[in-house]
Amino acid sequence: MTAKRVPSVGRMARVFVYGTLKKGQPNYSYMINSANGTARFQGRGLTVEKYPLVIAGKYNIPYLLYKPGTGHHVTGEIYSVDDQMLQFLDEFEGCPHMYQRTPMRIEVVEWESKSSAPEERPAVNSVLECYVYSTSTYQPEWINLPYYDNYDSFGEHRLEYVLRERRD
Repeated sequence: MTAKRVPSVGRMARVFVYGTLKKGQPNYSYMINSANGTARFQGRGLTVEKYPLVIAGKYNIPYLLYKPGTGHHVTGEIYSVDDQMLQFLDEFEGCPHMYQRTPMRIEVVEWESKSSAPEERPAVNSVLECYVYSTSTYQPEWINLPYYDNYDSFGEHRLEYVLRERRD
């Protein structure tokens, strides 16, 4: 009997992004750069369980704190990624020290991918397992920061993300 890779479709893994890697956000270019591997946008979703999504540190980085049951149902985007992109994302996210790649249950809000066969298209409100970069290695005071349900670097919080190349 072979071990099953939890959130995968064929040879692709499902990843849920909620922060700077979403469309329109500062690091989205990494998701569409084929030099990093393949990432295919599939749709939008939200975490089945509530989590605290905070913006922390002097670079205003979004963190999904691994504290299930606290916070909000966090919205984001679902991608199918190949092994090369998954490895890139692990390195980009500082996995496993800064973030940990954890399987989480994600509710499908909207499915756009036309490439999958009809029987592979999940119904709206169905639940998928996706990898999510969350952290259990956060500063204790972060739990007291404001919680968000939808991250936008350019939001009303005025905590714009500082790109890596602009950091001191």
